Order: sequence, then structure tokens, then C-alpha cells
Amino acid sequence: MQTILIIEDDAGINDMLRVLLRQNGYDTISAYSGTEGLLAHGEEVSLILLDLMLPGLSGEAVIKGLKEKKNVPVIVTSAIHDVSKKVDLFALGADDYVTKPFHNEELLARISARLRNVLPEQTKGDVLTYKDIILNKSEHTVSCHGTAVELSKHEFALLELFMESPKRTCTKSRIYDTVWDYENSADDNTLNVHISKLRKKLKECSPDEDYIETVWGIGYRLRK
Repeated sequence: MQTILIIEDDAGINDMLRVLLRQNGYDTISAYSGTEGLLAHGEEVSLILLDLMLPGLSGEAVIKGLKEKKNVPVIVTSAIHDVSKKVDLFALGADDYVTKPFHNEELLARISARLRNVLPEQTKGDVLTYKDIILNKSEHTVSCHGTAVELSKHEFALLELFMESPKRTCTKSRIYDTVWDYENSADDNTLNVHISKLRKKLKECSPDEDYIETVWGIGYRLRK
């Protein structure tokens, strides 16, 4: 599931966009200022919806900061109709511009087009990184602290799941559904054994790091 960062200070519009996008198969992160948007922008974000008129940092400064942090498509939403202003935004790195009020269908179409255009580049090699761990999905390889790590099928799937959502807690039910694909053999003991083996293998490569933490009663996540 692709994640869209919504940077919009109007809580009503932000909530409307969040519901719209989730109903259409996207995950979302909401921010209500440019500063908060810059802090929320991370590896999991595939596209950004940016309101131009934000408190604090100017929209132009936010675009520049977002692009420097991770270059993903930025679609600006604003009531400004000035053509020269739009041209300036494209020069700063904005990828598209939607004038408020917009039709939901148009916005969804523009989002789909932008994601489709960049998808081959973004997924090339299918490489995920977290700290000094590098996971290549297409080659099914993992290295940690410069050392190759041999993982079983389920250990690899566990690490891949964690690295795809590095800021989120993966619940046990989600892990069972994703890693074991509803297999009857999956239970708490099986999960604990695989987590323990995965931790041990990563620890052998980087003794000073603890990559995976337990969220008691809920599941697991990468240590922040």
C-alpha cells in the first residue's frame, strides 16, 4: 500500500482527504504545518499533497525541504490562480498543481498518474534500507553492517514487513496474515522463535545495535 503525506492546515480538508484516499486504497499521514510535514516525510511516503498557504514556513520553502529530504512527487493544492505563481512552483520542484476547490475524481486521477510515472524508478531493485540494514526484495538478499545475512523464508518476510513500515508497530495479526499468509501453523510460539532467530542474526553482524523491539501485547516494530 502506497503512503500519501497530506500537508494541510485546515483540519476539515485534511480529514476529508484522509478519508478519500483511504477509501481508494492509499495509506495516509497527516500534517498541519510545513514544519510538521517536513518531520513526517520519510521513506514510506510515495507522494505528497501540499497546501500552499500554510502557517509558519512558506509553501515554497516546504517544497524545497521536502525534495531535499526525499524526492517524491509533490502535488500542490491552492486557491491561487496566478499562472506566474504556478510556474514558480514548478521551478522549485512541484510536480503538479490542483486549484481549490477541486473534484475528487480529478485529484485521484492526478495522484494515480504521478505514482504511475515514478513507480518504475522508485521500485527499481526493490531495495529497502534501515540504519545499516539493506534488504533487496528482488534478489532476496540482506546485509547488515556490511555483512551478508542468511535468512529463512519467514525471517526474510518478517524483516521485509518491518522495513516497509519502519515507523509503525506491526500487530501480531498483521504479521500472521502477511508473513504466514493465514497458515494454521502460525502461532505466538512460532512467531517468537522466528523473531528471536532474526534478532540473533542481526546482532551477530552489529553487536551494538538492537533493531527490533517488542510492543508488549501488540506486536513488534523497528527500534526508533
